Amino acid sequence: MNSTNRGPSLASSSCWARKFGSVGVTCGLCEVGQTRAATIQSMAASLVYLLLRQILQMLTQLARDGGAKDVELLVLRHQVAVLRRQVHRPDLQPEDRVVLAALSRLLPRPKWSAFFVTPATLLRWHRQLIARHWTYPHAGPGRAPVDRELRDLVLCLAAENPTWGHRRVHGELARLGYRLAASTVWKILHRAGVDPAPRRTGPTWQQFLTAQAHTMLACDFFTVDSVLLKRIYVLFFIELATRQVHIVGVTAHPTGAWVTQQARNLLMSLDQHADRLRFLLRDRDTKFTAAFDTVFTAAGIDVVRTPPQAPRANAYAERWIGTVRRECTDRILIASERHLTNVLTEYTAHYTSHRPHRPLDQQPPNPPPQVIDLTAARVQRRPILGGLINEYTQAA
Repeated sequence: MNSTNRGPSLASSSCWARKFGSVGVTCGLCEVGQTRAATIQSMAASLVYLLLRQILQMLTQLARDGGAKDVELLVLRHQVAVLRRQVHRPDLQPEDRVVLAALSRLLPRPKWSAFFVTPATLLRWHRQLIARHWTYPHAGPGRAPVDRELRDLVLCLAAENPTWGHRRVHGELARLGYRLAASTVWKILHRAGVDPAPRRTGPTWQQFLTAQAHTMLACDFFTVDSVLLKRIYVLFFIELATRQVHIVGVTAHPTGAWVTQQARNLLMSLDQHADRLRFLLRDRDTKFTAAFDTVFTAAGIDVVRTPPQAPRANAYAERWIGTVRRECTDRILIASERHLTNVLTEYTAHYTSHRPHRPLDQQPPNPPPQVIDLTAARVQRRPILGGLINEYTQAA
């Protein structure tokens, strides 16, 4: 009896334990499910909020502009924004750089923020493209270098015999049995800073230019490479005393006849002012023909040619070329001859009427009349060339 009664009680207790245990597990699973459902609901709400925000931005942009192209622009802008977050510095091929540099001419400068490169990068790409385009293959190996002992002998002969020129030194070396070209002797003396021949009587170039500056005119060419790698030639004249610059011609194909015609146009524009000029300084460029010189000699202006390979003899023109390149043409992508003409016209007006010059006591060649009262005036800024250069004036 006892064993019989004890059996059902144990079975009943185990059934109750299983029942209550299953209830506890079920309650725990319910709590986990509720927490997960709340998290999913929160994430869904955040996603819906972000989608609504993007849609509202797109609708706002569409309301301002409108059209299917604007929708495409919005898609492309968003894709670019996504790529910018993922790629810090994109790997561009040379053809990609050419396309971006060319398209920058079609897009206004305030819109250049659409590019993922800076304007300075576009200009640097253009300079590198020009450098690669106009780089010619190097020549093969030339003459063998001169021995140090022979170089020292050449300098010794020149130092001990001040009246000997490089030809006389070359003859003495030949008599001693050294086979050396006369041009090599000249190069050795020139690189050492030794004047191989006695200086002839007469003023130096610096003394000559200083004394004759008020009656001298200088001319020269400089080149600008366009976006499409088209080389454009610019012919200019500069008055040495006043630094007045005259841009007389811009062309891609300069000829002797074209240069001569530009000279005639310059003398006609100068009119009575040309009577005060006595000398024209030019280099030995073949584009300056005999007809070009005749135009000036007929007007009473003597043509002075600089020595070969001596750019310092035409220092005023060379200095202006460096100035216009640093301040203007090297910082702008030139599209055509007409574009270059407009740019140089605006820059020349700035150069002659506003830019200060040290030899002119920090005054421009043609200063505008103005009365400066520092107590009541204020400084105003006027950008030119699209903000590339700024001019400052006193305004009441």
